Amino acid sequence: MRNLKNAVRSIAAVGFALLSGCMSASGPVDAMHPAPLVGITNIVLVHGAWADGSSWSKVIPLLQAKGYHVVAVQNPLTSLADDVAATKRAIVQQDGPVLLVGHSYGGAVITEAGNDPKVAGLVYVSAFAPDEGQSALEQGKPYPTPGGNEIRPDATGFLWLTPKGISEDFVPELSVEDRAVVTATQGPLAVAAGGAKISSAAWKTKPSWYIIATNDRMISPDLERANAAKMKATSIELESGHVPMLSHPTEVEAFIEKAAVTEGTKSAAN
Repeated sequence: MRNLKNAVRSIAAVGFALLSGCMSASGPVDAMHPAPLVGITNIVLVHGAWADGSSWSKVIPLLQAKGYHVVAVQNPLTSLADDVAATKRAIVQQDGPVLLVGHSYGGAVITEAGNDPKVAGLVYVSAFAPDEGQSALEQGKPYPTPGGNEIRPDATGFLWLTPKGISEDFVPELSVEDRAVVTATQGPLAVAAGGAKISSAAWKTKPSWYIIATNDRMISPDLERANAAKMKATSIELESGHVPMLSHPTEVEAFIEKAAVTEGTKSAAN
């Protein structure tokens, strides 16, 4: 009887060892403990005008599922200096190099904030990318768009986008329900913020990536292409309106991930 019990214990031990090995090989253990990421692991997302951090809501979980540490800045939109300061507060909290991603007016913010030494790369998503001594509003002036006709100033020095502008120009590809959320969470932009000039353009010294939205009605696709060209940015074109991170989140996440891997690998090699 004792020999039989010992044999059963031996068989059970062998079976457990085999099962553990199979689980490691087939994936459940790896799913709980993903392999270390290659490249930059910290992603800081910067929203633009008439929006807030929720404009990244569809991209954030995709990046997190890959193991990235993601922070969405909440810009006050009260001045370029205030927005840059908010972005820098997020950057300083990161443990290691940062990939800085900016949408629309957020492109002006990362152009200034991207000079932080922790920033290893910049990703522009249908965004402004002003030069030194230039503002976002100045950059857009030669490239009028339908959405520009729907911007309204208020008595306190802030610019609002009309409901028509949000629905038809800002987020025309989204569902009725999603458009309603964007309308409800609209963040007005201070006129002073849009008119503030860049003091030092980070894209001149930091590697840059650019997503061009070919159906954009807020920032001209021609301006976006010009931005990508002047920065010598790695770029892609998406058949999207102004907010590809909401209408094409999978493609946007893949592009951000590619930038994080590429620039992080370059930094490690230097």
